[in-house]
Amino acid sequence: MQVIRSANEMQATSISLRSEGKLIGFVPTMGYLHEGHLSLLEMAKTKADVTVVSIFVNPTQFGIGEDLDAYPRDFERDLKLCEECEADFVFAPSVDEMYPSGHSTQVEETLVATNLCGVSRPTHFRGVTTVCVKLFNLCRPDFLVLGQKDAQQAVVIRRMAEDLHFPIEVVVAQTLREEDGLAMSSRNAYLDPRQREDALLLSRSLFAGKSLVEEKEIRNVDRIKSEVTGILTGGRCVRLNYVEVVNRENMEAESEVVPGRSMIVVAAWIDEVRLIDNVML
Repeated sequence: MQVIRSANEMQATSISLRSEGKLIGFVPTMGYLHEGHLSLLEMAKTKADVTVVSIFVNPTQFGIGEDLDAYPRDFERDLKLCEECEADFVFAPSVDEMYPSGHSTQVEETLVATNLCGVSRPTHFRGVTTVCVKLFNLCRPDFLVLGQKDAQQAVVIRRMAEDLHFPIEVVVAQTLREEDGLAMSSRNAYLDPRQREDALLLSRSLFAGKSLVEEKEIRNVDRIKSEVTGILTGGRCVRLNYVEVVNRENMEAESEVVPGRSMIVVAAWIDEVRLIDNVML
């Protein structure tokens, strides 16, 4: 496994690999890797000749007052996990390498990114799309693998890639969960035992809503949202951000559930920790 920190070196390496006919699979991360990230790498390995994992805590996707400085980091552990999973390259640039002095260009998707998380985090997805364009240009992937937990992010990135004619396939892998049902996330490390107990309400509420659809054949969106909201608001330290039933292709609100197309998405604060989750219907 080779660790690359230079943007120019990463780009030159990727161009060389592609000239050799190598298929490049890419897993973008902000580090503090968990089993969910590693499952994305394993999926990439089944499709690619060469795998690249990026580890970069991207400052432009954090808003004012968010947890950029506190975001969990353990680079040596991340490298060990990548090596154990037999990644070929880890791209780990510095902030100055990705955003050199005088940097003034941003990339913004203006439809999918404006609702749900885009309401409470209005600059977040602009930071995501900007860094992804840079990573695509440097790593030159044929495809990238993202997690279903970040459903809106995946749709935003796919839309951006299509709109800007990047010849990149966006693969979305199933959400991995802890044994207690909590969706795997680097931010779970913030939770103390009391907070984690309330955090479990996200998955419990989602699967309760899913049960209404799949076992009782309820299609009424308001009924499903009421069920999910009722469970979430039972937490002692839960502040609800949103509960919606949306079309998984464009993240627009559904007027009624369409099995195979609709999904329930939630975001909530557990004290000062913001978590998101979703389930397909």
